[in-house]
Amino acid sequence: MMALTGLQIQKLLPKTNCRECGSNTCMAFAMKLAAKKAEIAECPYASEDAIQILGAASEPPVRGIALGPDRMLKLGEETVLYRHEKTFFHQTALAVNINDTDSSSMIEETLTTVHEYRMERVGETFRIDMAAVTQRGADVNGFVALAKRAWETTGLPLVVRSESPAALKAAAIAVKGSRSVLAAATPETLDELHNIAAANNHILAVTAPDLDSLYRSAAKLRETGFQDILLQFQTSSLAEQFQTNSAIRRAALKDAVKPLGYPFLRFLNQRADLLEIAAGAITEIDKYGGICVLPVFDPALLAALMTLRLNVYTDPQKPIQVEPKVYPIGEPRPDSPVFVTTNFSLTYFTVSGEIENSGTSGWLVVPECEGMSVLTAWAAGKFSGASIAKFVKDVGLEKQVTTREIVIPGYVAQISGELEENLPGWKVLVGPQDAADIESFIKMQKATIKTQK
Repeated sequence: MMALTGLQIQKLLPKTNCRECGSNTCMAFAMKLAAKKAEIAECPYASEDAIQILGAASEPPVRGIALGPDRMLKLGEETVLYRHEKTFFHQTALAVNINDTDSSSMIEETLTTVHEYRMERVGETFRIDMAAVTQRGADVNGFVALAKRAWETTGLPLVVRSESPAALKAAAIAVKGSRSVLAAATPETLDELHNIAAANNHILAVTAPDLDSLYRSAAKLRETGFQDILLQFQTSSLAEQFQTNSAIRRAALKDAVKPLGYPFLRFLNQRADLLEIAAGAITEIDKYGGICVLPVFDPALLAALMTLRLNVYTDPQKPIQVEPKVYPIGEPRPDSPVFVTTNFSLTYFTVSGEIENSGTSGWLVVPECEGMSVLTAWAAGKFSGASIAKFVKDVGLEKQVTTREIVIPGYVAQISGELEENLPGWKVLVGPQDAADIESFIKMQKATIKTQK
């Protein structure tokens, strides 16, 4: 079904302008429906015909899937091919695989690591999203016990993988309540695994040797009303992975091919080297991956992937930013040095980290710059001598510190004169251009002070 315009939708509404939907007029509500920012259920007076027509039209092109007992891990619901068109919302979930043939010590070590792993970056804490359990041996009871152990240890939703419907059924029952993924139903096992997934409230991944068969399997499930579906493609190369992900997402978004409008599940090759694993994971994050299962745990790989994912899923129209204020770094005293930077998160955490790493305690002045970097904020007129001086006065910094020296970034050395004019009694020091040079700059300043004494 083609997307309806606001005017077309408005004709289907009661036109009472009752405001009970939260919008001032039916036309305003129609525009929200057209932008997929509202649901027809919010209109208390919508007719059955309108609900049927608009319900289908407002269904997201990529179905939303919620995992975990609290349904907090979400996939899908994307509406654009490129994030600069709007933004991406539900980031690729990263999972680490465990085989039932792994040694007991390796299994316990991996489960503990998955549970405890944390990475902090730009003020956010990241963790592994899921654990995957794969049956490679013939012991069904051992596989089921591993799935149960993984659920109890990590508390995370699982990807439970086996070629045996009987093993998947036993595992699905063992981890019931976790709202996990069963992988994967083939055209031959589709009906049986559909019933197992539905009965135990799990998501079902479907796979097939070709896209036509995969389409038919997903369409068959949709006809039953079952919508908790993931698509698992069978590809033989990185290029094919890239092309398949892109083609299927385009078919869902641009051509409204509903049976292909579901998040993707990808298992990376366990026999690949770390570089190949990284390339496959990067492709999933860059090209619409839903769940990406890593065959090994590697902290360096995860740090790189989580940093990339953060960048891809950050709203390009709303940079990550910290609260404008004066931040104490370490345990500063009134006579400790004062630095200034913008409230772009990456800039703030880089600068504050370098000050702390230098072994120096200080004050970091962070004025409102709308989340822009130093040069961008300066070019936009958001980081000037006048604006910094005003912020210093507004926050009462002069009452908080006794020093009257303030260090500005080297890239905006040209604002030093303006800042001194607007902060009478203060001396402006031009710091380094790169945050990595802050430590050497501080050492040089201390040496200069010592020489003067």
